[in-house]
Amino acid sequence: MKFPQSRILVFAKEPEPGRVKTRLTPLLGNQQAADLHARFVHNTLETVCRAGLSPVELWCSPSIEAAFFRGCRQRFDITLHQQAPGDLGKRMHRALCDTLGRSNSAVLVGTDCPGLCATDLAEGLDALARGTGVVLGPARDGGYYLVGLTQPDLHLFDNLEWGTATIFADTVKRLENRGIDYHCLATREDVDTPEDYQRLVGKTASPG
Repeated sequence: MKFPQSRILVFAKEPEPGRVKTRLTPLLGNQQAADLHARFVHNTLETVCRAGLSPVELWCSPSIEAAFFRGCRQRFDITLHQQAPGDLGKRMHRALCDTLGRSNSAVLVGTDCPGLCATDLAEGLDALARGTGVVLGPARDGGYYLVGLTQPDLHLFDNLEWGTATIFADTVKRLENRGIDYHCLATREDVDTPEDYQRLVGKTASPG
């Protein structure tokens, strides 16, 4: 591993029908939306584990005991960890605090970005290793698909309107206001809405 003292955190929800990918349920239905979410989790774990850059941790919600997560642990070289309660910002901050107490840096990713690749992870971990304070992977919808830190920082995550189109811009503004250097990766596309899904299907459809 190139960065053995770092960690890659994957944040994931259990694929319960009606509780994940809810903006896609009008198009796909509850079960197919949950199945898509499960595939995204597996694909993300495949990407980060195959990269072989750092130990990988799967941070689980709502329960680490779910059969789906136990299956992930059997299938991939990962450890399982329980997400804390609270909104997304509080949960990410708590996970990063835990991880940075036992590693030099951490990169946290979600599972909604099928375009995430090993080069994104390597670039982010390398930037942190060279002393950059924060790494962000901007998503086309205005959020971000990756955040990397060397020190916990609640101010980055507190009192933000998660799921809105200004998360990335608001985060960058907070960094710039405090004089914290940051590095941005390539912009990728999350898949959250029917329009996102149709674009994904269009990209992956076989010619003819």
